[in-house]
Amino acid sequence: MLISLLPRIPLKYLALLLGVWAMTCAARAQDVTAVAHVDLNRYLGRWYEIASFPMFFQRHCLRNTQAEYSLNKHGDILVYNHCETANGLETAHGHAHVVPGSHSARLRVSFFWPFYGNYWIIGLDDQYQWAVVGEPGRDYLWVLARKPQLSPSELHKALITAQAQGYDLSKLRYTPQISAY
Repeated sequence: MLISLLPRIPLKYLALLLGVWAMTCAARAQDVTAVAHVDLNRYLGRWYEIASFPMFFQRHCLRNTQAEYSLNKHGDILVYNHCETANGLETAHGHAHVVPGSHSARLRVSFFWPFYGNYWIIGLDDQYQWAVVGEPGRDYLWVLARKPQLSPSELHKALITAQAQGYDLSKLRYTPQISAY
């Protein structure tokens, strides 16, 4: 319906509408901030997905979703994700690089070159036992932990971190971690 109205909207109003929309999107994105610093060597390794706003490619994941991060010889981060589906194990391999000037708190991740997505560490336990990962549009969110489960108090801390960044926790899907690999 909006498309059919476009020919009748004067160009100056269309430009104004697009400008307001762009400013709204920019303001929304500015509200999400990454943590000040991440020690990448401490962050590498295995993480269990505790909860998420699942991405499209995770739509078949039922349980035991995990991510493993390691460095390659060029300094890029190798990403290996896997989960259990109704048909068995599903895997995804990707790579990431640190956004310059982000102190390793913001990454750009790709599973399908040349497409990259934002991976911002927006919450991180002092001992690197849990992390909250999001992106500026608030369309995706992951609560990750070093162990298959988080204590209720630690989960609460992670969720408060996400909520403070403006994420709608009603969209959160919890991930059963039934057996560890």
